[in-house]
Amino acid sequence: MTRKPSVARAMAASEREHTVDDIVEKISAAILEHRLAPGTKLGEDRLASIFNASRAKIREVLARLSHEQVVELIPQRGAFVAKPTIEQAQDVFEARRLIEPGVLRRLIGTLDEAKQQRLNQHLAQESEARQRNDARATVRLSGEFHVLLAELAGNSALSRAMRELSTLTCLIISLYDAPTATSCRADEHEQIVDAVRRGDIGQAQSLMLHHLDHIEHSLKLDGESHEVDLESIFA
Repeated sequence: MTRKPSVARAMAASEREHTVDDIVEKISAAILEHRLAPGTKLGEDRLASIFNASRAKIREVLARLSHEQVVELIPQRGAFVAKPTIEQAQDVFEARRLIEPGVLRRLIGTLDEAKQQRLNQHLAQESEARQRNDARATVRLSGEFHVLLAELAGNSALSRAMRELSTLTCLIISLYDAPTATSCRADEHEQIVDAVRRGDIGQAQSLMLHHLDHIEHSLKLDGESHEVDLESIFA
């Protein structure tokens, strides 16, 4: 008997056990790629089956994501992908406007050949994803660009903060339906990296603030959540 595709995928996913870090990374990646929409219910039993994990492990995963404000835990109802309000969305962009200029200043002050290579490689990956019209990879890489800047700046606290803010930004973009083509354009990333290479702190910071303003102003207030197939998403 031929198994239904969704059943086969679920069984294949259950063949190996996943760690807490692995599950957190997979859920975060699904949010970054806009495969998990804001408001999506994350049932413990379904996730435990998908990742071949105990419910206790899944609860640990959800608790961590809740601490990062990516998941909302509602008593008697369960866990849901966070659905930021307009005010919360504005807070995220305000935080990014305060943090990212400092990230660029620190990065320029510590820039070396190895870090320049990492930036070049990431821009190349973004370009390749756009050329092959891979929307999911394009969205994920666009968010990871900002996390990479913080990682290369060499401050672990900034890196953690940017990872959380980047994921929240992806939720906001998904919720308010900002078009990827206008919310995070490749040429804006390239211009920022060019200013970093030249050591022009003021220009790099100005470009970043313009970039963040561009993303925020792309938001539309008509997003709606819908039922999704968790097994297919994490297959």
